[in-house]
Amino acid sequence: MNGRAGGPRIVFWRHGQTSWNLESRFQGTTDIPLTAAGLEQARRAARLLAGLKPDLLISSDLERAADTAAELARLTGLDVQHDAGLRETYAGSWQGLTHTEIRERYPEDYAAFGRGEPVRRGGGELADEVADRAVPVVLEAVEKLPEDGTLVVVSHGGTIRTVLGRMLGLAPEVWECLGGLSNCCWSVLGPRRSHGWRLLEHNAGTLPEPVIGDES
Repeated sequence: MNGRAGGPRIVFWRHGQTSWNLESRFQGTTDIPLTAAGLEQARRAARLLAGLKPDLLISSDLERAADTAAELARLTGLDVQHDAGLRETYAGSWQGLTHTEIRERYPEDYAAFGRGEPVRRGGGELADEVADRAVPVVLEAVEKLPEDGTLVVVSHGGTIRTVLGRMLGLAPEVWECLGGLSNCCWSVLGPRRSHGWRLLEHNAGTLPEPVIGDES
């Protein structure tokens, strides 16, 4: 991320590992804390991200994201601005179930979701609706950045995917083409020369990590 072109930079950072990630349970808006390993992931990643000298730090208000953001705040001295608009997708009756249990209990919806069709998972939110609430939070924060400033957004796998898809101008049916983020890895957007945004990095970290318990 050195030698980049001018303009704002947005770093989307997924929270650290939780027990439900390990169990492949759909977390959604359920407030699950970090594991000890997840907290260590956050501390390690925070040391790397602090080197970017971020100007602004915003986070989902769910504990797993807020505690991840707190590690970067501790190193940078930034205040964390928490916003419920950055929460994970609300997935109703799917929340707390493993992907195997969801596939067994809701086979038609699960199959439709796998095909990229709009599905209210567990009677919850559509991906479009998640983008509708999360993207304005991000863009409002970008407006507060200094010239060539860096914003760090701490959120969740599914929400980050929808925000990236919307901000990159991709059709919702292809948002799933953006691979999931590993715990405490990040993706980076920067401005295009004409208008809009481009993807500079995706699922970045120092070493490849498996994507486990991706909420979407």
